[in-house]
Amino acid sequence: MASLKEIKSRVSSIKSIWKITSAMRKIASAKLHRAQNAILNSRLYEQQLQGIIDSLLHLDQSVASPYTEQRERVKRVAIVAFSSNSSLCGAFNTNVARKVNATINERYSHLDRSNILIFPIGHRIHSAILREGYVPQGEFRKMIDKPCYADAAALALQLMDLFTLKQVDCIELVYNRYKSMAVQVSTSEKFLPITLPNSDSIKKKRDAPLDYIIEPSCKELITLLIPRVLKFKIFATLLDSIASEHAARTVAMQLATENAEEMINELTLLYNKSRQQSITNELLDILGGSTVGRT
Repeated sequence: MASLKEIKSRVSSIKSIWKITSAMRKIASAKLHRAQNAILNSRLYEQQLQGIIDSLLHLDQSVASPYTEQRERVKRVAIVAFSSNSSLCGAFNTNVARKVNATINERYSHLDRSNILIFPIGHRIHSAILREGYVPQGEFRKMIDKPCYADAAALALQLMDLFTLKQVDCIELVYNRYKSMAVQVSTSEKFLPITLPNSDSIKKKRDAPLDYIIEPSCKELITLLIPRVLKFKIFATLLDSIASEHAARTVAMQLATENAEEMINELTLLYNKSRQQSITNELLDILGGSTVGRT
C-alpha cells in the first residue's frame, strides 16, 4: 500500500490536472457558442444562395459552366482536409486522417501518390499526411486560428483554377461536420465539379410558377453566382470544422474533468483509510507498550 505522503502527492497532482481540464472545458464551451452562431448563420446564407440558383435554373436550365464539367476519367485529384492546430479534442483529428485514407482507398486507389494533391487545413492533418508520405500543397494553419472569408476565398480561387486549367479532375472536401455537441460526422464530399439540380427536382419544390424578369440574363447571373457559391462553400466548411473541434474538445475535457474528480474521490477515501489505519496502529503500539511496562 502506498504511503500517506505518496497518496497526498497524487491527490495534489490530480487536482492540478482537474483545474486545467475544467478551465479548458469552459474556454472550449465559450468558443463553441460563438462557433455555433457562425455556422448557423453561414448555413442559412448558403441555403438562400442555393435557393436563388435553383430559382434561376427553373427559368433557364441551359447553363454551361467550366465548374460543371464532368471528366470521364479522374487522373489527378485534390483533397482539402480540415483538422485542428492543437490536440486534446478526442478523436477529432484522427477521424479526419482516417477519412482521408478511406476516401483515397475507396475512390482513388488507382492513382499514384504524385497524382493525389492534399491541401491540409490545420497542423494536425499536415503532420498526418507527412507521415503517410504525401507532400502538402501549402501551409494553411492560420485559417484555423483566425478564420476569415478572404483566406477561404483565396484558397477556393486556387482550387477553381486547378480545375479549370485541368490540372486536377476532381476536388474533394474532407472534414468533421457539426451536428451537435456530442455528434460530429466525418464527411467527404465533392467540391468540383459541381452538379446543378435538374428542372424536375426544382419543380417538385415549387408550388407556384415563377415569373421573374432577370437582368442581364439567367445565364450570366448564374455564371456570376457559381464562383461565389464555391468560395463560400470553403468558408462554410471551415466554420463547420472549427465548430466540430470546439464541440469535441468540450466533450473531451468534460470527460477528463469527471475522471479526475472520480480519481480524487477514490484517492481521498484511500488516504482516509490509510490514515485511520496508521492511527489505529499507533494506538495499538501505545497500548502494547503500556502493558509491557506494567508487567
